[in-house]
Amino acid sequence: MSQQHVGVGQRVAEMRRLAGWSQPRLAAEANVSTSLVRAVEQGRAPASAAFISACAKALRMSAAELMGQPYPRTTNEEREVSAGIAIIRSEVAAYDLQPAGIQPRPLAAITDDVELIRKFRRSANFHKLSAELPSLLTETRAAMYLSSGHQREQACVLLCELYSSARSLAHKLGYTDLATMAVERLWWAAHMSGDKVWMAAAQFHRASVLTSAGDWNSALTYLDDCRADMESRVGSGDPADLIGWGSLHLQSGLAAARAGDRDTADAHLAEAKAAADRIGNPDFHDPVLSFGTANVGIWSVSLAVEMMDGTEAVKRADGLVIPASTPKSRVGHMYIDLARGFLLHGDRARTMGALQTAKKVAPTQTRYHPQVHETVRVLARAEARSTETLRGFAAWCGIA
Repeated sequence: MSQQHVGVGQRVAEMRRLAGWSQPRLAAEANVSTSLVRAVEQGRAPASAAFISACAKALRMSAAELMGQPYPRTTNEEREVSAGIAIIRSEVAAYDLQPAGIQPRPLAAITDDVELIRKFRRSANFHKLSAELPSLLTETRAAMYLSSGHQREQACVLLCELYSSARSLAHKLGYTDLATMAVERLWWAAHMSGDKVWMAAAQFHRASVLTSAGDWNSALTYLDDCRADMESRVGSGDPADLIGWGSLHLQSGLAAARAGDRDTADAHLAEAKAAADRIGNPDFHDPVLSFGTANVGIWSVSLAVEMMDGTEAVKRADGLVIPASTPKSRVGHMYIDLARGFLLHGDRARTMGALQTAKKVAPTQTRYHPQVHETVRVLARAEARSTETLRGFAAWCGIA
């Protein structure tokens, strides 16, 4: 792995100085405390996602730039993981053009391969996504343009999964511009398909773009409007409506948490839990958004961390039951967030344990996650003498 010598705090300090701003000026522009700016710049506190997006917005740059993403590719493994990005970018740009000279296989055969892509996405298998996704996107696009009626709608459903998987890969590797483009294509394909869950997924990810950019109020307003359109249907108990309704509440909870509105975040979490409870099956994870009882529990941990309440995050995780059917990408994400929670809680030993578990469950996702890098940097600074385990984990992540 390449050595990531500069952390978020150093980048914040560098960009602040280039803007000619003092720490109090940045704090005022980003609506955070001066003490937090100072602590992050000195490496004594982790830069939360909310802090990063707020500072990036104030400094007129992207959050990915502030995090140093995408990370440099200097090894064969890194090149393999990112090998498909350029082709995916071209394919996403050509979404409304019929591919020339391509005779696609029958839709049933393409469907089987798209199901494999879904498995790769849910298991955070970046290598397989990067290798298999580009050509399948082109073939499915050709199938869509050569079909009509119900078959075209089916092809659009397949494109929804492929664009969602492209968004997932690009987002987790730090290609935020490509991830945003993929969300736009997902929106297009979802409306062409008429599938209610995929339309909700497009709304979910569109709001995520706003939240990641620090535009929390716009995200909350947009999500409120989306749920208002489906409110009349939710009472019927249709699982598709419950999945969409609950997922949009989770995304609202994230926007509220990053805006510092705990009461609103908790209220949205309660609505999502009620929707999951109505579905009934505790092992249920819908294949599109992974919505279900367990995933709502995972989100509850994440939201506590986003609100910088490590003690509450640890408490929520202690009572959480994760079924074996839960996608590895979600389980890995929970342990990444739990590590942040332990760090905020002041339990450094369990912080390292949670990071090790995340690595075991979803290794590539963990290695590339910017909050893992932040957690490791702050953990290392807090240790009077870094342990062999911590040094080894940092080296595995590519952190000097």
